[in-house]
Amino acid sequence: MRRLAGFATLLALSATATARAAEAPPAKPSAPIKSVDEVVVTAETPPTQTLIDRKVYSVAGDLQATSGSAAELLNNVPSVSVDADGNVSLRGDGNVTILVDGKPSAQFTGPSRGLSLQQFSASDIERVEVLTTPPAQFKAEGSGGVINIVTKKTRRTGLSGNAQLSLGDQRRFVAGASGAYNNGPLKLSGGLGLRQDARERITSDDRLVTDPVTSALVASAQTLDQRQRHLVPSVKAAADYDLNDRQSIGASFSHREQVGSRRFEQQDSSGPAGGAVNGVSERDDTGHDWSADTGEGLRFDQKLWRPKETLSLGLQHSADHERETNAYRNTFTLPATPATFDSLRLGHDLLKTEFSADYDLPLAADHELKLGYDLEDDRNAFDTAGANIDPVSGLATDNPNITNHFRYRQRVSAAYGEYQTPVGSWQVQVGVRVEAADAKTLQVSGNIPGGRSDSGAYPSLHFTHELGEMGKLSVGVSRRLTRPDPEILNPFTDHQDTHNLRAGNPNLAPQDTWSYEVGYNAAAKAASYAVTAYYRSNRNSVTDIVKPISDDVVLTTKANLPKSRSAGVELTANGRLGHGLSFNLSGDLFNAQIDSTALGGAGLTSTTGLNLKANLDWRPTDIDTAQISVSRQDKRLTPQGSVAAINLVNVGYKRQLRPDLAAVITVTDLFEGQKFRRLTTTTGLRDIYLRDQLGRIAFAGLVYTFGGPGKGKANSFDYQP
Repeated sequence: MRRLAGFATLLALSATATARAAEAPPAKPSAPIKSVDEVVVTAETPPTQTLIDRKVYSVAGDLQATSGSAAELLNNVPSVSVDADGNVSLRGDGNVTILVDGKPSAQFTGPSRGLSLQQFSASDIERVEVLTTPPAQFKAEGSGGVINIVTKKTRRTGLSGNAQLSLGDQRRFVAGASGAYNNGPLKLSGGLGLRQDARERITSDDRLVTDPVTSALVASAQTLDQRQRHLVPSVKAAADYDLNDRQSIGASFSHREQVGSRRFEQQDSSGPAGGAVNGVSERDDTGHDWSADTGEGLRFDQKLWRPKETLSLGLQHSADHERETNAYRNTFTLPATPATFDSLRLGHDLLKTEFSADYDLPLAADHELKLGYDLEDDRNAFDTAGANIDPVSGLATDNPNITNHFRYRQRVSAAYGEYQTPVGSWQVQVGVRVEAADAKTLQVSGNIPGGRSDSGAYPSLHFTHELGEMGKLSVGVSRRLTRPDPEILNPFTDHQDTHNLRAGNPNLAPQDTWSYEVGYNAAAKAASYAVTAYYRSNRNSVTDIVKPISDDVVLTTKANLPKSRSAGVELTANGRLGHGLSFNLSGDLFNAQIDSTALGGAGLTSTTGLNLKANLDWRPTDIDTAQISVSRQDKRLTPQGSVAAINLVNVGYKRQLRPDLAAVITVTDLFEGQKFRRLTTTTGLRDIYLRDQLGRIAFAGLVYTFGGPGKGKANSFDYQP
């Protein structure tokens, strides 16, 4: 009613002004009007925005975005954690769906998604959307939620872009250039990138095993020093064209490769617990890696009869290819035996094709209806070939303990409906998604077929309520699932590491998750803050199960954990601390509970911890910015033990040399805190596994920006997925 009254008043004033203008005498001729230069309005993007179904974080101010990767950038986002391998978790759940501009990609599924995040340039990212209770328009896949990476899009008219070059320690470098051309109905954009990276990782594994055959207590130790160097070239391009006032089309293309070398040195020793070592061996590897990620997309938008009524059609295809070769030399010191040689070739091809149709009908008074259909087709191939090498002749003989070929195909069809409407002083969004999936598997070695299917309805419900001028209350509920990764359905036992065997489980069921949360956020003059209470209940989550099969060999398999749950309170705050100082702070006080009785574990176990992230910006002058960020991921439970806390510190400095040129220095993981420590304790096994990623990385570089501001709109959030 208040809006209607204001609108009526505005109409009345407009009518009065029009009448007076009509009665006024003609104006005297005046001097010619001079043209006025274009006025540019610049708006500062808020660091955080809370919408009815997601939180949106601007990353424009993160200096790590200059030379870092998406993995490093995401680790600074509240609720999100990324480990040394690029594996993402959301509030402790690693089953996260990662989208780029609202679309899925093969590069962020399966075994290579961690590596893909480490290769994805952070400088391409404009903001990150975090959806812990996603609405129905998003896939039901991903029990932890959805992370949507929104890339930068130039809205300026004419030609604009940027170029950067950063040099790092250990011969690392990052170089790239991107540009855009916007002229009326035509919008073109593209970019080139080249990155060289080097990584070193030291792993140790100390075990105490009760031999299942002799019942003797045996101690064993393994150390591994692995070094990698990769070159990553990339290219991307996109074009959009408005056919007329009601129709537009778009196309996009991206390609990224990785090529490099890898070396590792592994030492193994074993012997009776408390006694002398009676087994010592070494395993050295010289390997080469190659991978390629490609993506193509087509889009067509049709405006229909009502204002802003739109039908959008999309076709996406993406592929992830990987090839890895290894040459091993095995030496045995105790007992002394001749050296042996073997080789290993690994490869996978992940293909994803998706067609989508989305209908959006905005109605009067903040009502909106969304309907859609989605069809996804996944085709995956995993190939492993091992051979023993004769040390004299050099001839290779296939090793059946390693050689395996596995195929996977899945089709998922889905339809959704979503409706948003005000109900009194509340804004309500309700939706439901119906999905049906059918998967077929084939272990080519042995001709062993398999498969599974599932179907279900996945509802979502969101409420927001304005509390005064600066406060907002929000409520979210959703049901999600996580289908097992194709690779872990393969029952073949992999003997690649003779001390650590691995096998999949074709009988795994999808994880089913219900998520609930209630949040409050408010904004003051110099700061904003939010607090969110959440609860998550899981059924059939997939977990690792480790068991000894000999005195120094363990087998790791997969199993469904019947029940687990997590609950917590998440707090975020950002604002200014005086002249030149600003901060971002987030914390997650959580409690996680696992019942591993059905898996032979210790029964009901729980842990309470606190995850923290803090970022401080200092701007002593208009052209200087210094930044430090700190994050801590607290101890986490596993069905057979726990994973220790991880602490990281990043620093950066930026100086604006000219309006179009900036110098940036960054140091990632300043104190090398990226240490993954896992404790496994079961009947007959105690294992302490430590993986130390020597991750301190320093870069210094320049960023050059070109192109005038034009008449494009200021940076703003685009909330459509």
